[in-house]
Amino acid sequence: MHSISIVTPCYNEEENVEELYNQVKEVIGGLEGYDYEHIFIDNASKDRTVSILKEISAKDKNVKVIVNSRNFGHIRSPYHGLLQATGDAVILLVADLQDPPGMIRDFVAKWEEGYKIVLGVKSQSHESPVMFAIRRMYYRFINRVSEIELTKNNTGFGLYDQQIIQILREIDDPYPYFRGLISDVGFESYKIEYTQPVRKRGITKNNFYTLYDMAMLGITNHSKIPLRLAAMLGFGMSALSLLVAIVYLLAKLIFWNYFSLGTAPLIIGLFLFSSVQLFFIGILGEYIGSIHTQVLKRPLVVEKERINFK
Repeated sequence: MHSISIVTPCYNEEENVEELYNQVKEVIGGLEGYDYEHIFIDNASKDRTVSILKEISAKDKNVKVIVNSRNFGHIRSPYHGLLQATGDAVILLVADLQDPPGMIRDFVAKWEEGYKIVLGVKSQSHESPVMFAIRRMYYRFINRVSEIELTKNNTGFGLYDQQIIQILREIDDPYPYFRGLISDVGFESYKIEYTQPVRKRGITKNNFYTLYDMAMLGITNHSKIPLRLAAMLGFGMSALSLLVAIVYLLAKLIFWNYFSLGTAPLIIGLFLFSSVQLFFIGILGEYIGSIHTQVLKRPLVVEKERINFK
């Protein structure tokens, strides 16, 4: 008999966790020859999420709960939950029901065919068209600058063989870009497209900062192009500045009495070079911050409580 681990990160999802549990239980019940564990890892929710999970886990020993001591963010907590999974196959499934639990059947079917990684890819979404367009632009951009090919429009929703999870354990990354690591591992993946439904209950926990953090993490972990672009642009602008200086000098020598330098070119040039410098200092800061996080080697999360783990 095979075993499947469902890993669900959650934060303030009191309106969704019980419904998700019921849907997952129904889907797994329809799979012959499988037992399962459903791991909920809670990021120190401030609503009734934890109490609801405790009620569910008291009735069903297949449900396991990890409660973090504080909110460790949307990057570290889900990853820690994946590393605790013991099933032959591990499925990452968020709590907001925007990743359809019914796709578990499709994931398992492809896993049985021999694929170590099966990914859910959003072909369409009922979320804000503007936000979906921005996400698509980001995925296209990061694929252009990345040293490896990353899967577009995948949030991590998918199935991962236990062999993949074991490789991730050995990598021991304190602040991982999970989607990038999956591509970095190199195993062939099967991609299943789906339309992401709108969130029916609760509000999204993502904001500009969390999305920006994820975007910059992907860039700094998988591309050196921004750093090299800074160097090349520096050389280019230095050459351009020298050329403009020579042209101005010749113009002044030839038209001494008629050519006025003026202050506008100086002001425009000052603001241009200052803005370019600040931009690339910010890029450099992101890379330094990424190195700082790796060097600190802090744990992914600190657990406050575990339920139904042996």
